[in-house]
Amino acid sequence: MATSTTTGPLERLRGTRVWKSIFRRGPADTNRSRSLAVFGNLFLHVTPVKVREKSLRARSTYYLGSFSFFLFVVLTITGVLLMLYYHPAVPQAYLDMKDLQFVVSNGVFLRNLHRLAAQAMVVAVFWHLFHVFYRGGYKPPHEFNWVVGVVLLLLTLFLSYTGYLLPWDQLAYWAITVGTNIIGYMPILGRPIRFLLLGGHIIGENALLRFYVLHCVILPLLAVVFIAVHFWRVQKDGGLTLPENNEREE
Repeated sequence: MATSTTTGPLERLRGTRVWKSIFRRGPADTNRSRSLAVFGNLFLHVTPVKVREKSLRARSTYYLGSFSFFLFVVLTITGVLLMLYYHPAVPQAYLDMKDLQFVVSNGVFLRNLHRLAAQAMVVAVFWHLFHVFYRGGYKPPHEFNWVVGVVLLLLTLFLSYTGYLLPWDQLAYWAITVGTNIIGYMPILGRPIRFLLLGGHIIGENALLRFYVLHCVILPLLAVVFIAVHFWRVQKDGGLTLPENNEREE
């Protein structure tokens, strides 16, 4: 049997654990492998062609994930409604917040629902991630989905952080001032990241506009993509087991 005497960098990459945790199959160089690649693609099939039986069992992990997703939907709906009354400009942003509180019908309820749902989502995602970690969700074959979950946690925190400046009141202004100053003290990348976030060296209209675009467009779109990948991999990888059962099932 003939074997290759040299191994290229792509072959070595495909042999790593990181590659295998993301891509379950080899290169699509045959009709069968190409068909499997199509069937195993999230963007070509919204639901997997084949799922594990244990992935259909509803457990507390799924309740926490579903609750986090429900809060994300609530935040999306209330956020779109708030955008109808909000202008990302100085000083109009603060005046819009005052109108929501005293002029717009049910404006206080809408704003508070958005704020409380955001705080509850941070707690729910933290709780969900801790629970998955306790049940061994970082172990094979779930390690890639664990990384996706960590990315979703970071996106949740960034969404909460970028939304903090939008009311343009004293609390938001000084909270963002402290936060961006802390970021600025990071080695090497701190000052460029701070300049990129603020659109300058001070918190002004450029910073408000950038935080608005991040909060309402860029971060939500990234969250939708990673949530879809996360749900897909949950169905493909199967459910989690308790720590004492992990070794037996692996």
